[in-house]
Amino acid sequence: MNRLSRIVSALVLCVVFCACGGSENKENPTLGPEIKPVPEVDFAWGADIGWVSEMEKAGMRFTDSKGGTEIFSVLKNLGMNSVRLRVWVNPLDANGWSGKDDVVAMAKRAASAGMAVMIDFHYSDFFADPSYQDIPSAWPGKTAMALTGNVASHTTEVLTALKEAGVTPQWIQIGNETRNGMLWPAGQLWTSSGDIAGGWNNFEALYMSGYNAAKAIFPNAAVMPHLNHAYEDNEWWFSKLKAAGGKFDMIALSHYPMSDGNGGWQALNTSAVTNIKKLAAKFGVKVVVSEFGVKQKDSQAGQCKAAFMDAVKALGSNVCSGIFYWEPEVDGTWKPAVYSKSVKKHGKDEEWNAYDMGAFTRSGSTFSPNPAIL
Repeated sequence: MNRLSRIVSALVLCVVFCACGGSENKENPTLGPEIKPVPEVDFAWGADIGWVSEMEKAGMRFTDSKGGTEIFSVLKNLGMNSVRLRVWVNPLDANGWSGKDDVVAMAKRAASAGMAVMIDFHYSDFFADPSYQDIPSAWPGKTAMALTGNVASHTTEVLTALKEAGVTPQWIQIGNETRNGMLWPAGQLWTSSGDIAGGWNNFEALYMSGYNAAKAIFPNAAVMPHLNHAYEDNEWWFSKLKAAGGKFDMIALSHYPMSDGNGGWQALNTSAVTNIKKLAAKFGVKVVVSEFGVKQKDSQAGQCKAAFMDAVKALGSNVCSGIFYWEPEVDGTWKPAVYSKSVKKHGKDEEWNAYDMGAFTRSGSTFSPNPAIL
């Protein structure tokens, strides 16, 4: 462990002790009915549903032909057993969608419905991905050492709130699609000019401050990094992280075979399955596809999804432990308020189109699953 990591570990322990009041856990009588523990799922068939709160407030309702009348009953009727929830530090929307309170409320609903929960920390105020890894507006630090405390305290705050609400996540992601690091430029790995000196040590310190904080609150949760492009050979990336001192209990990947890469979805599915198997064997950990989506209006969408699902399930749950469909509940026309160009995103005015890889259809304000995809 490098010197920076040792300092970070000590800082995490201090943050956790202060936030949790030591090792004693007292029940909060204001939490309402106790949520029964959700058994761990062997293979997750899940959904990332971060937009649901905003949709419901706007009057949207979710139904299905089996009598489901709200999002969790509909998902369960589809055979889904898990949900994934992203966390932003200071969300752009004034309602705080995907902020701590919204995430805790959604996680409580999921756990009450008997569904396992994945928490996805972005460590940003908006989407963090391979193109953007913006430092939250409230975090003044600009160096990796300064930001490790923010990462640890934010992780601790959110997970402590979940624990007090009676929710135990099965999986926790530290960062979202962090191929080129996180919290740029402090934790960035390279630029167009080449590798950044000390980049992997800086990224490892930031990542491990989140990892250690997560394990301190939920020691049995699978805590992991997350990369895009499951179809690529990503062994080098995880080897670099381990060499820098990084730890991970699982590996999370994204796979969008109808929108990423070249060669057609059949070839990308095959490559993804091959590389999932390779990563599991190399590092001795399970792989989860924490983001998956197909083009909603493509006639081959259902075939693409079914082929990939069948292939990864055939690997066995000790190799691939699940798939999470990203935002299935949209219909290709609805979009969140912050996609309006009147809101600055990543430092510039920009209008985003509606997400076109949902899996529901709409009649009025009612959304129902599209059987061709789900």
